[in-house]
Amino acid sequence: MDVNAAFEANRVLWNARTPHHLASRMYDVESFVAGRNSLTALEIDLLGDVKGKRILHLQCHFGQDTLSLARMGAQVTGLDISDVAIAEAKRLTERCGLQAEWVLSNVIDHRSELDGLFDIVFTSYGTIGWLPDLGPWAANIQRYLKPGGRFVFVEFHPVMWMFDNDFTRIAYSYFNNELIKEEEEGTYAERTASIKLPTYSWNHPLGDVLGILLGQGLRLERFVELDGSPHDCFLNAVAGADGMHRIKGMEGKLPMVYGLKASK
Repeated sequence: MDVNAAFEANRVLWNARTPHHLASRMYDVESFVAGRNSLTALEIDLLGDVKGKRILHLQCHFGQDTLSLARMGAQVTGLDISDVAIAEAKRLTERCGLQAEWVLSNVIDHRSELDGLFDIVFTSYGTIGWLPDLGPWAANIQRYLKPGGRFVFVEFHPVMWMFDNDFTRIAYSYFNNELIKEEEEGTYAERTASIKLPTYSWNHPLGDVLGILLGQGLRLERFVELDGSPHDCFLNAVAGADGMHRIKGMEGKLPMVYGLKASK
């Protein structure tokens, strides 16, 4: 399949998802406007003190995490491929009385006006699976960082994307050797949403992620793996006493999330 056609189909999907996410219990927009921080403990730990830092948030959706960083004292820019999500991010910025810049763009397209501007480039949860090739992604991260700047990345583990949606069988390769085409019914934040659209994604093994970042001259400073997800976004998951969500019957056996910090 033509990659540009896949990107367009995924953009249509995210445009359709956004209104449902805004109304969902998972995203809970009203409590966010009232002051809730949407970042997870792992993200906050890896980011460290962001006060006064200039941060670029890649694949920002409608901006809750971006604006959480603004509340923590950062100067923020969010970038996303979905025009609906960017429009809603601007509205949310106004509702929260915050300051932010927003860029409508595919994350793999080089935006030269962003080169060398940022102390931190940040991205998290459900991002790189929409990209067939991580080379342009990593090259842009390197370009956008200031010398000495940091890249902070939290993502669902590639082992999770090997399973079918019900986690009953291994359906896909761990390695990036196939296009994964699925039919989206509903959305992870609202299972009954009136969405039925194709999705196109790719799995990226940890060796590829780390190798491509190191190949751009970034220095790995920290890497962690977790056996649970802070987000309740997988079918057949159960919540543990620690608030993390794990696949029923596989608790403690699957790596579900990883995070890293690297410096330029």
